[in-house]
Amino acid sequence: MANRLTQTTSPYLLQHADNPVDWWPWSPEAFEEARRRNVPVLLSVGYSACHWCHVMAHESFEDAALAAYLNEHFVPVKVDREERPDVDAVYMEAVQAATGQGGWPMTVFLTADAEPFYFGTYFPPEPRHGMPSFRQVLEGVTAAWTGRRGEVAEVAGRIVTDLAGRSLAHGGDGVPGEPELAQALLALSREYDEKHGGFGGAPKFPPSMAVEFLLRHHARTGAEGALEMAADTCAAMARGGIYDQLGGGFARYSVDREWVVPHFEKMLYDNALLCRVYAHLWRATGSDLARRVALETADFMVRELRTTEGGFASALDADSEDARGRHVEGAYYVWTPEQLREVLGEDDAAFAAAYFGVSEEGTFEEGSSVLRLARTGPDEDPARVADVRARLLAARGDRVRPERDDKIVAAWNGLAVAALAETGAYFDRPDLIERATEAADLLVRVHMGDTARLCRTSKDGRAGDNAGVLEDYGDVAEGFLALASVTGEGAWLDFAGFLLDIVLERFTGENGQLYDTADDAEQLIRRPQDPTDSATPAGWTAAAGALLSYAAHTGSEAHRTAAEGALGVVKALGPKAPRFIGWGLAVAEALLDGPREVAVAGPVGGELHRTALLGRAPGAVVAAGEVPGGAAEFPLLVDRPLVDGAPTAYVCRHFVCEAPTTDAEELERGLGG
Repeated sequence: MANRLTQTTSPYLLQHADNPVDWWPWSPEAFEEARRRNVPVLLSVGYSACHWCHVMAHESFEDAALAAYLNEHFVPVKVDREERPDVDAVYMEAVQAATGQGGWPMTVFLTADAEPFYFGTYFPPEPRHGMPSFRQVLEGVTAAWTGRRGEVAEVAGRIVTDLAGRSLAHGGDGVPGEPELAQALLALSREYDEKHGGFGGAPKFPPSMAVEFLLRHHARTGAEGALEMAADTCAAMARGGIYDQLGGGFARYSVDREWVVPHFEKMLYDNALLCRVYAHLWRATGSDLARRVALETADFMVRELRTTEGGFASALDADSEDARGRHVEGAYYVWTPEQLREVLGEDDAAFAAAYFGVSEEGTFEEGSSVLRLARTGPDEDPARVADVRARLLAARGDRVRPERDDKIVAAWNGLAVAALAETGAYFDRPDLIERATEAADLLVRVHMGDTARLCRTSKDGRAGDNAGVLEDYGDVAEGFLALASVTGEGAWLDFAGFLLDIVLERFTGENGQLYDTADDAEQLIRRPQDPTDSATPAGWTAAAGALLSYAAHTGSEAHRTAAEGALGVVKALGPKAPRFIGWGLAVAEALLDGPREVAVAGPVGGELHRTALLGRAPGAVVAAGEVPGGAAEFPLLVDRPLVDGAPTAYVCRHFVCEAPTTDAEELERGLGG
């Protein structure tokens, strides 16, 4: 069978190209085929690093007999949720409404009009744990379709009507103020795990955006409790198994509340967000641990995720081949005492076992252990630790590596650009700034092309067919703005402006509402609109942050008004669900602080410029450059001369400017240093 998925750019879809299932990509042609054959559509949504997606593929989609039944009675459609977050969001909302939970793989049965009528996630090959087998589900849906079509149509119509009635009204309600942010902090403190750090119980996800809010709140108000929650959470994650103690970088989440055993897939977005958070924690506290983790995470992204085109790949798989040739989760990362002895010898193996928490009984499967910092203290020998870590990392390099999803996602690369640019500037690593610039160049060259309209993904330098969604515009603009502040190159400010003008024109509704898709995008059964942060900033809050920063750079009232309108949702949701709108709260902190506008007339990379970048004022924007007699790269530098021939910093907030200063210490004090 000539599988249609071979023509796609998605690594996830390409993983299924050899299935006996006659897959279609999401397309009008697939639904026309369902209408022609008078059969339902089976929509299967997943992503390449998803462990249970692989399991269901091996158990069901590679089974010839099951595939034959599926092909006869359905039009099977496979979707990469990372390429089509709009499709994923619409049907995940239906799954969660119907079942109370969701996740991937997501399995949805649709009419030829794309209306859902039956839902699920993973289905096993035979009945187990109260779940029907996938074959039973297929047969049951077929029976309903052929024998109770009226009932199916009624259910589908009811679901679509319910989804259509869920448009948000959170816009134009006023911006969040001090009371809402204080209530959000109180709500976070109630959910805080004082023993293990983080929020809530298992499974526990890295709360990067909530931590950014806490750091900004402390910078603005001096609230020590906020800084303590942020620092303790970051320390607990950095010492835990969720952090790769040998190679750097974070896994997607911890299956336990103690951060010991991760779900081993590594996502670009987590590492970009956490790299930036740890760099900001170092900026606030000077913590050696925060500095190390920020740099190791940046180096991990460059070493493991950077593609030949200069962008950053989406993910590393959780699974890989173990010593016995089995494809299992975590095989690349876990250790037994015997494996330590083989690499290190008896003495150093005993030291490593105690230091990294490796035991005979193990913390993972089959007596293996996830490395974590089980024992640290002032009496540990840093040289010995570094030697042991290097030898184990070298030995791990001989194992079968996890597969990499080489798809470039615009939004996640925008997050990586911001993280690498700032980390490079803070720690005098110009190579990281170069990597950020190369990724930004790829986004302009391939993802924006000649139209300045973003495409969502690319692979091997080839742009995908899927239009960018709101998070792409918001996060890429955020990356460009951070790069502009670090490099002093005003072109990045201009590129951000192009994207944000499209947000104003194509993604904005009444009363400050934002939509996840453009008004000229493919029409689904409803136009997706979700302001809540999940593993990444929501498109809504990402756009709000970029709009606010751009307005501070340029003085654009239209962009600031749009940012304030979008933040109405934070006023409504922040006090009730702060964990799920952390980036929106962080943006609100910037709004309350100004944000401050810092213009440095002087050399890029000079003392005043570096001091401005290290300022802790929430969301402050920085423009730097020398403009003697020439055109300024940034609006903030216009009419900002040197004072007495010396580099000079100008700081303004809330339409009031302070006296210019040539003194770095004075500037540091003025920016919360």
